[in-house]
Amino acid sequence: MSNWRPAFLQKMDKETSGLIVILIVVAAAFSLASPQFLTLANLDSMGFQMPLLGLLTLAMLAPIISGGFNLAVVFTANMSGLALAWTLIQFGGQDAGIGAFILGCLFAICVGVLAGAIIGFIIAYIGAHPILVSLAMMVFLQGLGEFLTRGGDISGFPNYMRVIGHGTLLGLPVPMILFGVIAFIWHVLLKRTRHGFSVYMTGSNPLAAEYAGLHTKRTLVLIYALSGFLCSIAGILMAARFNSVRVGHGEALLLITVLACFLGGIDPFGGKGNVIPVIISLFILQILSSGLNLVGANQHLATAVWGLFLVAVMVLRSDLVRMFISFLRRNKARS
Repeated sequence: MSNWRPAFLQKMDKETSGLIVILIVVAAAFSLASPQFLTLANLDSMGFQMPLLGLLTLAMLAPIISGGFNLAVVFTANMSGLALAWTLIQFGGQDAGIGAFILGCLFAICVGVLAGAIIGFIIAYIGAHPILVSLAMMVFLQGLGEFLTRGGDISGFPNYMRVIGHGTLLGLPVPMILFGVIAFIWHVLLKRTRHGFSVYMTGSNPLAAEYAGLHTKRTLVLIYALSGFLCSIAGILMAARFNSVRVGHGEALLLITVLACFLGGIDPFGGKGNVIPVIISLFILQILSSGLNLVGANQHLATAVWGLFLVAVMVLRSDLVRMFISFLRRNKARS
């Protein structure tokens, strides 16, 4: 019997092709439910909204593949944004030139990389659990940010920053282009480099990775440093989109980054995962959020639906369901 799936889906793994089917079904359902769903205005809105969540999700991706976690992604992004804001204010705020912006971005990246590297160093060389270390860093960054800003916002940035957060290039949102470039680099980094191989080996079996001659401790430090780098890019984008920086910006996104990773097939115990399915899962979550908003549903309902999606995915991937599917397949083959 011929396979009904298109050829391009047959070349993909089951995880990716299944997510593409879900994506098509969800998009089709909302396009029927609301005539505004497929309008250029709504697609543009999704194109500007998703990249921030996407960058934070990519920052969460490698730590989970390595068997760890980075609960500090949102507050690392916010502290990086604060570093950029502080630099711009020193050079005149709204009147700050491009040079000040570049200097601020470098400062923001240093803050993000340093925060991530400290997490990785403690995990690798002290042996503390990744959840506890990243939680401690999250609390530290939150407290430090509240102290520096006295719980308020920092705003008043140069107008040229709007291009990063609200501009378009060849009809495409600049944030989406930025996310696409970084996602491609991240895919290549994980799948085509020695570092990527070390990430998967460390997540699968750290002891075997050590015996294979891989420097797992150095790999862990680099994993979290790169995670911090992505957080700093997210912090810069956040400052450009909102024209302000606050320690609490995007707090609700933390759990959604975890949801996107697990929906995209990342093994919570490490050693398995890919960038492409995670990107597809991000599109699914964004379509759910935008679609529910267009049909008049409360925004909190979108969060509840995201949670149900995660529960459903975990159930479908459970050993019991896999055994049941195998049982049905055997019976079908016998008949």
